[in-house]
Amino acid sequence: MDATPIPAAQAGAAPALTPMMAQYFEIKAANPGYLLFYRMGDFYELFFEDAEIASAALGIVLTKRGKHLGEDIGMCGVPIHAANDYLNKLIKLGHRVAICEQVEDPAEARKRGSKSVVKRDVVRLITAGTLTEDDHLDARASNFLAALSMVRHGETDFALAWADVSTGETFTVDLAAEQLGDELARIAPAELLMTDATRSTLTERHLFAPAWARITHAAPAESFDSERAGVELRNAFPATAFDPSALSRAARAALGAIVAYVRESQKGTGVVLRAPIPEAANRRMAIDAATRASLELHQTHRGDVRGSLRQSIDLTVTAPGSRLLSARLAAPLADAEAINQRLASVGFLVDDTMLTGRLRTDLKAVPDLARALTRLALERGGPRDLAAIGKAIQAAQALARHFAGFDALPAVLATLAETLGAAPGSLAAELAAALADDLPLLTRDGGFVRKGFDRALDDEQTLASETRAVVAALQARLMDETDVRSLKIRHNGVLGYFVEVPASHGGKLMEEPHRQSFIHRQTLANAMRFTTTELAELEGRMARARDAALEIELRIFDRLRTAVLAQTDALRQLADALAELDVTAALAQLAATRSYCRPDVDTSLAFRIEGGRHPVVEEMVRADGQSFVANDADLSGADGEGGGRLWLVTGPNMGGKSTFLRQNALIAILAQMGSFVPAEAAHIGVIDRVFSRVGASDDIAHGRSTFMVEMVETAAILNRATRRSLVVLDEIGRGTATFDGLSIAWAAVEALHETTGCRALFATHFHELTSLAKTLARVSNVTMKVREWEGEVVFLHEVGPGAADRSYGIQVARLAGLPEPVLQRARQVLTTLEQRSSGTMSSDGRASVLDDLPLFAHQPPPRPAEADPVHTALDAVRPDELTPRQAIEALYELKKIRDDARRS
Repeated sequence: MDATPIPAAQAGAAPALTPMMAQYFEIKAANPGYLLFYRMGDFYELFFEDAEIASAALGIVLTKRGKHLGEDIGMCGVPIHAANDYLNKLIKLGHRVAICEQVEDPAEARKRGSKSVVKRDVVRLITAGTLTEDDHLDARASNFLAALSMVRHGETDFALAWADVSTGETFTVDLAAEQLGDELARIAPAELLMTDATRSTLTERHLFAPAWARITHAAPAESFDSERAGVELRNAFPATAFDPSALSRAARAALGAIVAYVRESQKGTGVVLRAPIPEAANRRMAIDAATRASLELHQTHRGDVRGSLRQSIDLTVTAPGSRLLSARLAAPLADAEAINQRLASVGFLVDDTMLTGRLRTDLKAVPDLARALTRLALERGGPRDLAAIGKAIQAAQALARHFAGFDALPAVLATLAETLGAAPGSLAAELAAALADDLPLLTRDGGFVRKGFDRALDDEQTLASETRAVVAALQARLMDETDVRSLKIRHNGVLGYFVEVPASHGGKLMEEPHRQSFIHRQTLANAMRFTTTELAELEGRMARARDAALEIELRIFDRLRTAVLAQTDALRQLADALAELDVTAALAQLAATRSYCRPDVDTSLAFRIEGGRHPVVEEMVRADGQSFVANDADLSGADGEGGGRLWLVTGPNMGGKSTFLRQNALIAILAQMGSFVPAEAAHIGVIDRVFSRVGASDDIAHGRSTFMVEMVETAAILNRATRRSLVVLDEIGRGTATFDGLSIAWAAVEALHETTGCRALFATHFHELTSLAKTLARVSNVTMKVREWEGEVVFLHEVGPGAADRSYGIQVARLAGLPEPVLQRARQVLTTLEQRSSGTMSSDGRASVLDDLPLFAHQPPPRPAEADPVHTALDAVRPDELTPRQAIEALYELKKIRDDARRS
């Protein structure tokens, strides 16, 4: 939510404004749409509507500070030292914050007059897409700022540019209109820039997804000007690294908007983005937004990471490695050669588990090099970021040594080993020598340079530490001279160093012979404070020593920072190599510990899985001490046959159809991202697109029923799938009338077979569809096997040839806990409907199902019969405990009970 700017009329009411508020209005007017964190001493304060918004969002007190135009000025504030926590909450709620700091020494302001205010200015704009601090970021997730541009010439062209400001990674892609939703679902930007005109066009064409509204920010049209963008890009990127003319006009416009927005947000610290990487859609597998949600690639339907495919397979040990794994899962490759290069590297490490273990051990020590480097480039880094650079280089050197003994490495590992071996070791040595073991967070805290690194610094620090000892000695001497054993020398930010004695002894120091030595400073309820000439001189020497030491440390920090930034390109390549090695080793560990196999990936239309398993479900059932039932799938098609095979999957509810469908789609995605797969063997011809429509959901908030959502997603599949695609469909047509649904499902199967020719799994409860296997050459019937035992149904979760004879829905309803009378009535209805379907007439010859099942014909089940008194009495008899006489008496008693029952 944007904060409403202060009206210009108010800003212009100069006579009513204090100098401080005049300054506030000027800065606020220059930064509309931002909550202004206005520095006031040790607090950031917010005023007017900003204060109302922030107090409500943060749960802090809204108070008042003076009046403006006769009205109270609302105000709230947060302490500087805790500002990060408050900023984090505001950003997560969708707000944007401008940080306004004092940019001059208050002493300079006083030189201009007693009423002059300290100069302030906005030093940074903080938005969801421009975060760089670890406090604000998820270490294992990218944080993208995206820009969408639209260029009209004949047809409308779109392009996306996106960048992770915290690492510098930058990308562009040209898009058709129908690809926008899928690409944004893949990228998942934290913030999206576009002009009002672009948003209006998308809305008119029903292309603007409601979910985008929360992250979209309206950027000025001039920032998307492609001609202006060319100049912006040449200034932002070295000419040797990037040629803007290589991009389309739309891509230049989008990238120019990104660069302009980042430059404005950083307020003069520059743009530290990497040269953009243009992406080609045909180089990766296309996965639409509905499929990502259906397959739960990065999060479950409930929005949880736990239970998703990413969470299940992510065995990386570094944050950059986890981010790269997530990116590869979001965009698997569609190039067989590149896929096999990745698989070869994973396979090499799978075959050498000892090497994999050593690599993973050393990788655990690797810090987040890319984000530390970015903070240093933005002048926002500290001593710990310098240390992170040094540790990353040292770890790279250790990792490179593990590969030294191998004569032949797969291409990917060979390149990684070369990059790791070229790490700037001299820089790491300098950083290790300069930085202390225990480092402060901020440079201004000092104490981060190792003792012995700089002699001048050591001299000043020694002076400062010795003067502290002198303070203790002075305190002891003054105690002896005054005979006041409770005398203490203390320090605070207002008085500096002072002598403090209990109030009962204060008068003694104000009398002879001490009054000449002790100068009274302050009287408190229980104490009196004094200073002495000697103490003031000592404080001056200490302050000068501390300031001199800090000044030397800051110079050392700047020198080290400059040395690091001089190696920016090499360090970025090193960061990439470390992340890729982590992913490769993690996938090898995954394969080795979970019995995954290397898939055979080529350019054919093959899709043959032997003993396939669902990677997420398998881990869940294993945690429960059970084993997963593996299944085969063969959708392979020869080029001469015109396409891949289509399996019609029938079987009972709860039989495992959905799991079987999803696992094959997930196996394809894992294979093409470069991972081994959960199967005994797999042969996969490169898939250009994966489509999955499994499960039912609605979108009531936007006027779409469950069936409408189903039809929209099915339409996308039928319109966009190609011969090289993999389609997974479940229960098409079940959300409408039986004949309507059956007709739609029938036509969809024919379209997939005749028109698309893709490899497909089509699960259905319309058993009539199984007859298509007789007329469509590439259609096969398979079913989920079940067994019935003493009236119970047992789900085997096995896939076998053939078609199911029924769906066992009533048995599943019983397992779900439906009341027995409802189940009995359901069985009666089912029997009647099955008789009608087979042409069997009811016993009295009625031909209409409505006659057989009239609306009010059903009667409640009869009340249970009363218990037989004879049986009840007989149940109470214990023959082994009766004497002969008691047995005869019991027999007569039973006869009497029977006779009484007959008479009644």
